[in-house]
Amino acid sequence: MIELNLPASEEAIRALKVGDEVAISGVMITARDAAHKYMIEQDATEVAEVLKGGMIYHCGPIVKKEGDEWIFVAAGPTTSKREEPYEADIIARYGVRGVIGKGGMGPKTLAACKENGAVYLHAIGGLAVILARSVKKVRTVHKLEEFGPPEAMWEIEIDHFPAVVTMDSHGNSLHAEVLESSTAKAENILEGLSN
Repeated sequence: MIELNLPASEEAIRALKVGDEVAISGVMITARDAAHKYMIEQDATEVAEVLKGGMIYHCGPIVKKEGDEWIFVAAGPTTSKREEPYEADIIARYGVRGVIGKGGMGPKTLAACKENGAVYLHAIGGLAVILARSVKKVRTVHKLEEFGPPEAMWEIEIDHFPAVVTMDSHGNSLHAEVLESSTAKAENILEGLSN
């Protein structure tokens, strides 16, 4: 497993390849639909410093408050494809080095990863409680009142957060490869049925 510390350099990110397993440590931001729209439409100065060389996690966490501190109870990935209209521009604008989620993203994001030295990483769905153990501290939360807990931008310290690179900065996408292979197999099956 490759140790990756945030903020990450472009060199460290460009060394990653599709299929690499990584353990991420540092500070990152959770962001879903409302946060992505906000980061495009506004100058999100409150998260800009963390995003530069950092990562966005597509996650709607389950949180609880203990005294003055927020605790992540569950931190599973959410479907990334919804952020495809925004992600390329966010990567370029804020200097983001990685996006974590599930299901992959499209060609616009893949092109932005190649151009800007970023990657897309897949976090395993169904392990929300286990993934929450990698969240060591909630530093702060942005837009909680406006967006609500799942959509707010949680600024979190993580330690050895596990993920797999599925779109790299060299134009490779495991998601595109699987789709192409699956489509070819389906066509062969359908062709066999029609004979």
